Amino acid sequence: MQPLLENKKVYFNYEILENFEAGLVLIGIEVKSLKNKHGNIAGARVIIRGEETYIVGMDIPPYQPNNTPKDYERERTRKLLLKKKEISYLTGKANEKGLTIVPTKVYTSGGRIKIEIAVVRGKKKFEKREKIKKRDISREIRRSIK
Repeated sequence: MQPLLENKKVYFNYEILENFEAGLVLIGIEVKSLKNKHGNIAGARVIIRGEETYIVGMDIPPYQPNNTPKDYERERTRKLLLKKKEISYLTGKANEKGLTIVPTKVYTSGGRIKIEIAVVRGKKKFEKREKIKKRDISREIRRSIK
């Protein structure tokens, strides 16, 4: 399962609590563009309206810019396909203070395009500094071993 798009900043900026797999409602030119690994999910988030979930801020450029319809929007709101139990659970988590739902990666599974979303909590600045410090120390150790 090779990811088509991945949001690596999520792992640095947030503490991941839970992951969910969801289907993604797309049109043909978006599917072709994603399969060519064009797009961006950095800055995207999941919102819940009523009994439906949507992803906002996901940028998918057209597959062939000259052949796209005039009314095509790159960053339109796209619907996510989840089970009712998952949607009600995510609604409760989204209403908790300090929790957000963000996409982590887009991939294909059985010929269908899926998106992995995560319930996350933002990290504090000192936690991020610690992670950078640990990474630098381990890098120095590896260099000295070589």
